[in-house]
Order: sequence, then C-alpha cells, then structure tokens
Amino acid sequence: MSDPAVSQSGHRELVTFRVGNQDFCIDIMLVREIRGWTPATILPHAPSYVLGVINLRGSVVPIVDLSARLGLQASVPDDRHVIVIAVIENQTVGFLVNSVSDIISIDQMEIQGTPDVTSETTRAFIEGVIVTEERMLRVIDIKTVLPKSVEKRLRDE
Repeated sequence: MSDPAVSQSGHRELVTFRVGNQDFCIDIMLVREIRGWTPATILPHAPSYVLGVINLRGSVVPIVDLSARLGLQASVPDDRHVIVIAVIENQTVGFLVNSVSDIISIDQMEIQGTPDVTSETTRAFIEGVIVTEERMLRVIDIKTVLPKSVEKRLRDE
C-alpha cells in the first residue's frame, strides 16, 4: 500500500519549523492548523514534555513541548512560539515549536535515511534527513513523538 502523503509523482509536501535552533519538518497532511501560543492547563503527573491541555473549539487537546520531547532543552513558551495542531489517526495533538518556516515540496527520493551512528531513540523519532543548500531538515515521524498513553490509545482503537 502506498503512502497517501506521497503524490503519484513521488512528491511530498512538508511543513518546516524550528525547534530550538534546529530545523525539522512533518508531513502537511497531518497538520490541521497552526496557531499562536495559548497557555496550557497543567495536568498532574503528566510526562515533563507534556505542557498540559488547551481548549480548541470545545475539544481538549494535549500540548507536547517538541523541544523537550526530542531531547533538546525544554522550551519556555512565549508569544513568539506557535502550536502546530496535528491529527494522527483520530487523535488531535498540539506540538509547541519556536516558529513555522514554510511549506516545501520534495521528491520522496530526496529523503535520506537516518545515519546509523545515531541512537535508537533518534532513529525512532526521525524518519530521515533532507539536505538543501541552506539547511539540513530532519523529517519527524510524529506518531513516535506522541506520549506513550496516546500511542497506546491509538493502537487499541
């Protein structure tokens, strides 16, 4: 079965963003919206990378600090940060990022595998790497970034 995010021409559209001083991207088909930072309601005993939940038009949406989840320095959210709202299967999740850069269209063949010198965790989170003249983008496998409880719920559905 082919990936629905890859067009028949083999092109894929990705939303690029910054987390800390690093460049990442995810498939545009997973992105529902991009919104400004909204303070989250803290949930007791949530993992340290889960900032809490927000009300998104009547739905309770967990917010994941993508920087902390990827093992970078935890973010201190402010008005310049944005939340990328993504829908993974039937779960809506917000990911806190520093900024959204642009949308790119690339050939699937341009995505290089994650180098073998990285850790298992890195290979689990990173689907591949795109090298351009200006920067190096990591393609995130957003399902693996979800908190374990959300991943389990998705598997059980």
